[in-house]
Amino acid sequence: MAAPAGVSVLQLFANDTNHLFYTEGMKSPHRIPSVLPQMSRRLCAAGILSALLATPSAFAAEDARTRDEVVHLLDYLGHSGCQFNRNGTWYDAQKARVHLEEKYAYLQKRDMVPNAQAFIERAASTSSMSGKPYEVRCGTAPAVPSGRWLGDELGRYRAAHGSAK
Repeated sequence: MAAPAGVSVLQLFANDTNHLFYTEGMKSPHRIPSVLPQMSRRLCAAGILSALLATPSAFAAEDARTRDEVVHLLDYLGHSGCQFNRNGTWYDAQKARVHLEEKYAYLQKRDMVPNAQAFIERAASTSSMSGKPYEVRCGTAPAVPSGRWLGDELGRYRAAHGSAK
């Protein structure tokens, strides 16, 4: 293959795996294996890895805050003295806490609890088996949806601890 007319000092033509180099006076191109795509992939991977490693404290702080908030909500429920309605049966606060703690552990293993609000929505508002909403009843007060009851407490907790998400 002869160099095309008009090629002066150096010209590069590329395909998927090789680069062709023409220099003035050449009758055929020099073919060299391309390292550019491999380098680009490596640089991109290195950049992503660097970005992830550069901010582990931000991720860890977020996880710790979420855990603190969820544990607070579980403790709040467990010590409330209220009753918890799950699928038509009223349970005491301690049994309700244990149940929600098990659901929390299940969701944690699947990375499905990015924040306390997700815990409330995914674990503490409705039965994952029947789809029926959970309710909380304290003393003689009427029952309220557990999602609202826990959400209200989460708001109070965040206001008291200066963490709004």
